[in-house]
Amino acid sequence: MKAKMRIENKVRRLRFDHGEMTQQALAEKVGATRQTVLAIEAGKYAPSLELAFRIADAFGVGVQEVFQREYEKLP
Repeated sequence: MKAKMRIENKVRRLRFDHGEMTQQALAEKVGATRQTVLAIEAGKYAPSLELAFRIADAFGVGVQEVFQREYEKLP
């Protein structure tokens, strides 16, 4: 069985759980652009492993609490 992997994330929820942090504030904290944070939240961009750890660290959680993988079955 073939499957396509998708990366899901909870970045937006975590931002709001942490004092309604803005995308810009998170971007500055992790050394990325606001546009990168926006693309990650929208699921249009999967971050590098290093950036994923920086985002998790910004919220004080493990990377697995921010990012999850989902599989779509392919015909």
